[in-house]
Amino acid sequence: MNKRHGTARLGTTAAALCAVALVGATPALAHQQEGNRGQDKTVTLNADLTQLNGSGAYGTATVVVRNQKILSTEVHAHGLTPDAPHAQHIHYGDDARNECPGLFDDADGDGRITTVEGVPAYGPVVLSLTTTGDTSPASVLAVDRFPVAEDGSYHYQRGDMNFTPVAGTGYTGGEGTPKQIADAIRAGEGVVVIHGVDYDGDGMYSFSDEGASELDPSLPAEATDPAVCGILR
Repeated sequence: MNKRHGTARLGTTAAALCAVALVGATPALAHQQEGNRGQDKTVTLNADLTQLNGSGAYGTATVVVRNQKILSTEVHAHGLTPDAPHAQHIHYGDDARNECPGLFDDADGDGRITTVEGVPAYGPVVLSLTTTGDTSPASVLAVDRFPVAEDGSYHYQRGDMNFTPVAGTGYTGGEGTPKQIADAIRAGEGVVVIHGVDYDGDGMYSFSDEGASELDPSLPAEATDPAVCGILR
């Protein structure tokens, strides 16, 4: 599949991936009361990004959380599919494990973790790390606004990103407020995930042996499967 053509088609499926990523969690035990987490506290968190799905990719992420926003973000990623866009997000879910997925999350036993299979581990998207414009979960697959890995690497910086209400992030599994989400990220429950895996090594997102994405059969799985993941601590 032509990479340019594939990218265009990816842009048309943002709503589909957003719907999957925002799957609401079921009610869980109540968290601490909001006032106990100190919403005004500024915290710097770091994540070591390690490969998923044998991508060979790696990197680091740093975020500074203040009040109900991300004051600044840096992502340095390497070993990704060259010259291709890579959707990247911060995830958190009240009923998720808030960690990177493992082989036990491979529900169908095919040896890889799809985006949907990873949701119980890392939760729904709470922030889209786009290069410009909206950063809410509505931009979960705004392909033209995510970094392109020139020669397999990119260095991303952006600041002043506000949290918004997200289903499945509330203290009892409902819609979480920006404060609840920011508090959870500050507490070390945020997960950074970068998507896009070139399974067959042909240098583009194509219909490899892994077949179609579970989000849209017109898309290759390579375009939406998670490539790297790290917990913000």
